[in-house]
Amino acid sequence: MSPHDHVFGTDQTSRGERRTRWVVGITAAMMAGEVVAGTVFGSMALLADGWHMGTHAAALGVTVFAYAYARRHAADPDFTFGTGKVGALGGFASAVGLGVVALLVFVESAVRLASPVGIRFGEAMTVAVLGLAVNLGCAALLHGHDDDEHHHDHNLRGAYLHVIADAMTSVLAVAALAGGMLLGWAWLDPLTGVAGSVVIAKWSLGLLRDTAAVLLDAEVPQDRRDAIRSALESEPGTRVTDLHLWRVGPRHFAAEVVVSAAGDRGADDYRARLAAFPDVVHSTIEVRRG
Repeated sequence: MSPHDHVFGTDQTSRGERRTRWVVGITAAMMAGEVVAGTVFGSMALLADGWHMGTHAAALGVTVFAYAYARRHAADPDFTFGTGKVGALGGFASAVGLGVVALLVFVESAVRLASPVGIRFGEAMTVAVLGLAVNLGCAALLHGHDDDEHHHDHNLRGAYLHVIADAMTSVLAVAALAGGMLLGWAWLDPLTGVAGSVVIAKWSLGLLRDTAAVLLDAEVPQDRRDAIRSALESEPGTRVTDLHLWRVGPRHFAAEVVVSAAGDRGADDYRARLAAFPDVVHSTIEVRRG
């Protein structure tokens, strides 16, 4: 069973790619509207949200590229274990983009706190509410109905977090503009940008940690390795002396195993025991007599 046949190109991955393509187009259009409105109406919260959406549209473009690249090269023999990690790489790039967004929003908001500008609250509020509605719609489109899909597909998770970050900044923009319009607290506009940047940075670090673990082969649960070891050692006189298990796709693993066996069983006999683990799509087994 080859990882090239299983890691990418599934219906699930295609759904993620199609959803993300729609979100890129919608986000880019809304970004243009918010940047223009924020500039005309003088709202830092609205302008920051617009540029925030722009950077996310670019990052979502990376997500789409990762899907297309993985699908195009899914059967390429140059990729020994398939292109399953392209999704994790796309998620890692999205996490870096989130970190940059957090820094830019924080700096610009701090500048506006020190040097306030006049804001046309009513007009800016209308655009901010529209932006929030668009972001919530995009989040629903990306999330779908499969929570497990988000857990395994880091590329889709990265896209989803970008849209959720957009929605959060839109909520903050609406709240800040409402406070400024009703209470005269103009300082809320840039202050919400500071708060939003902190939350976005936290999401960025979480996604960086998870995707880096996949890319560095460091995130396979111990109980999964223990289960495979127990299955191989089920026969008396058999001992697993070396076991390496790593992820080669969102739901698939490769394994390298060294078995010390007292009987005359060969590698194919032990490989047959791995049939109980359909997510292990590639295995290399060495049998040593002991």
